[in-house]
Amino acid sequence: MNYHHHRHHYFAIIYALSTVLLLSFPCLIKAQQPYIRKAITPCEVSDNSTTNLGYIYNGITPTCQAYLTFRSQPPLFNSVSTISSLLSVNPSQLAQLNSVSEDETFVQDKMVLVPVNCSRSASGQYYQASISYVVRPIDGFFVIANNTLEGLSTCQAIEAQNNVSSTELDVGMRIEVPLRCACPTQSQSDGGVKYLLSYLVTFGQTVDIISRGFGVETSRILEANGLSEGDTVYPFTTLLIPLQNPPTTSQVTGPDTSPPPPPSPPLSPPGKSSSKAWIYAVAGVLGGLALLSVIGVTIFCLFFRKSKKQLNSGIVSDSYKAREKTTDKKLEVEDSDFFDSVSSIAESLKVYSFAELQAATQNFSPSCWIKGSVYRGSFNGDLAAIKRISGDVSKEISILNKINHFNLIRLSGVCFNDGDWYLVYEYAVNGHLTEWIFNSNNQKLLTWTQRIQIALDVATGLNYLHSYAFPPYVHKDIKSDTVLLDGDYRAKIFNFDLARSANGEGGQFVLTRHIVGTKGHMAPEYLENGMVSTKLDVYSFGILMLEMLTGKEVAYLYGEKADLSDVLGPILNKENGKENLSGFIDISLQRNYPAELALFMVRLIANCIKSDPSGRPDMNEIVQSLLRILKTSVSWERSISISE
Repeated sequence: MNYHHHRHHYFAIIYALSTVLLLSFPCLIKAQQPYIRKAITPCEVSDNSTTNLGYIYNGITPTCQAYLTFRSQPPLFNSVSTISSLLSVNPSQLAQLNSVSEDETFVQDKMVLVPVNCSRSASGQYYQASISYVVRPIDGFFVIANNTLEGLSTCQAIEAQNNVSSTELDVGMRIEVPLRCACPTQSQSDGGVKYLLSYLVTFGQTVDIISRGFGVETSRILEANGLSEGDTVYPFTTLLIPLQNPPTTSQVTGPDTSPPPPPSPPLSPPGKSSSKAWIYAVAGVLGGLALLSVIGVTIFCLFFRKSKKQLNSGIVSDSYKAREKTTDKKLEVEDSDFFDSVSSIAESLKVYSFAELQAATQNFSPSCWIKGSVYRGSFNGDLAAIKRISGDVSKEISILNKINHFNLIRLSGVCFNDGDWYLVYEYAVNGHLTEWIFNSNNQKLLTWTQRIQIALDVATGLNYLHSYAFPPYVHKDIKSDTVLLDGDYRAKIFNFDLARSANGEGGQFVLTRHIVGTKGHMAPEYLENGMVSTKLDVYSFGILMLEMLTGKEVAYLYGEKADLSDVLGPILNKENGKENLSGFIDISLQRNYPAELALFMVRLIANCIKSDPSGRPDMNEIVQSLLRILKTSVSWERSISISE
């Protein structure tokens, strides 16, 4: 039997088996496409699946009206005009479909319906809605597909469409991006399906949840995507929804299972009482007023007797630290400020007795010691951090009473004993960030995505201080020692003793003669001229991100180099920046990080630590950049875990 006979016999068997399989599983005949499942991966991860290149051309028409969903992304893509421009659709049609005006602006993560003309691709193999896209500084194929387009395309499809690699992209380059869409098959059309909608799956969603929102039987969605009951659907993928009529806004305004955005900055008017304040007020009505008066007088006498000690402001350099030293100059405390702080304590904070603190800390036992003058305490089973401070605390108490944000540590109570203040804060179980990024024994490790979330948390807290607190504040000492991590590794900014009001609109510069902070983290304009603005925190935040990325302290990174730009230069080199990352990124990540996003982080850091403060971004811009990086990082992390 010759080769051709064998070959003919082989294909005859395959054909027969295929026929049997198709007859045995009629759902496969009706299925529009196999669901993409695990095929969506970073571009550098090889995947032979064709599903990531688009929906296969198997409909009854070469072109049709189709629909997509898109979740608004402030500030770039959150209006009818910007979303229409991004996805190359008619703004009036998009506005009409979503029952809004053409000048409408959407809130963050608002699901927007997008009408598209879905057509057969040039290769003839796939359906797609092609858009023209201009490359931005942060872009690689994976970022475009999973961040900007939220999964409406894949990096493999974009790369195949343009026949270039991600490293060959230049800012301003115009590329063609295929969006995932499809037209009904013959069997779907016979069943009354006129349209297919490419729905963007987000976290926590199931086919059942999605089907209820659109009023479509679960079985029909399973059938359209080649899925079985109980199959998992993944974020940043599209799920085809078969529809008899065009989609409506009522179908996408039901319960949203997308992940909650970072806590928005609440505007908390000064003096607003917490539930604890009401309890205290009731107790005061019943007889505590007299006791408070005695405490107030006692505190006043003790405090001002202590404040006769004299102080002079100067700089003492110790390793890479800078701090004030005490000499013989009177402590400057305004009487009105002091009485304001005492009044504020009486209104909104619990006043602890020293005996209560002793009981909570086992008489300040070494087993309860955390760091410096901070101890862990337990009040009726609730943990707290107790910090002893000698000197004026009125400023820190005043600031902490005026701010209220998830990413800023919360002050819950105070105590005054023997000339010292004790401040009682919420407890962050995972301690200082320092312990997690400068950890030589590798017992405490943070993943790539955890680091980005922590950076976003700190940026969000600073953005609140700079733009939403009243008055706005500059923290002045952002570093790993002043960032705490809670049980979920979410960041809380700590230590406001150096903070000061950002006088003037927009955080304009003010001058100070008291240069206090941590060397290496202080911006050059502050060190050289005493200039203070919100851009001072931006610089320190850039250094913090640099340390988080490298796992090395800034003093080590400086080494013999005169400028940190010398450290970042090789990474920002376009020719072989990725190759230089391996010796730059924290070794504990063991190359388990997305190179494109790491490069973007380095660019963001470089912008934050520019010598000219006017060239640095503000914290709102940084928050938006980190939101996009986090979103894409989560997608990358899931794709890696799936491929493994």
